[in-house]
Amino acid sequence: MIGIGVGKTQHGRTGQRAGRVLLIVLAGFLALVCSLPTPAAEPATVTFTLDFPNSDPEHYSIAVQSDGHARYECSGKTSSDSDDRETYQTEFSLSEATRAQIFDLAARAHHFSGKIDSGNRKLAFTGAKKLAYKDGQRETAAAYNFSPQPPVQQLTTLFQSIGATLEFGRRLAYNHRYQKLALDDALKSMEDEVRRGDLIELQVVRPVLQEIYDDASVMNVVRARAQRIMEMGNGAGAAH
Repeated sequence: MIGIGVGKTQHGRTGQRAGRVLLIVLAGFLALVCSLPTPAAEPATVTFTLDFPNSDPEHYSIAVQSDGHARYECSGKTSSDSDDRETYQTEFSLSEATRAQIFDLAARAHHFSGKIDSGNRKLAFTGAKKLAYKDGQRETAAAYNFSPQPPVQQLTTLFQSIGATLEFGRRLAYNHRYQKLALDDALKSMEDEVRRGDLIELQVVRPVLQEIYDDASVMNVVRARAQRIMEMGNGAGAAH
């Protein structure tokens, strides 16, 4: 009887030790899991798309993430005096002021979850436009020609101004590489539009302007104009 009692006691102690070891292992595993980095939430994105046949570019889209990273892609002529076309893509960063404005306007437009087009078929066609919003919980989009909603109107103007700036960048890069004599006219047009306030986020095309300015083979008057535009853009990324 005494032997049996001792055996049971030893067995119980062994089970207790095994249980403690298991708890220690589980605690270590949980600590390891908790220490692992959690996947970052995917940034929200607002995208503007314009399709306008017989214009240049005839298609483009600008996608802006909530962290300020943006992407532009278009299909247009390689130059104003050529019918050759190219598909162009570039990535860039928006100023914080413009990024914040885009997402504020998207929220005021209820993230495009309903109808935003005026429905007035008598209005002139100014291109098939679409605004889209996407985050971890929802994905919405709405197409329009003209919208009576002020937030949508402001977003349209904002995106078209950014698109115009990026188009100048695309064409200047092409002219600098293949048609340097066309740079003067292109930069004159760009300077005029900057003065009118039609172009914003000039910092995104600063690299190509800097390349033109640094190129000793380009006429001095052209280099000076590129420098003026860069100076006009300093600190005025979201001057709108």
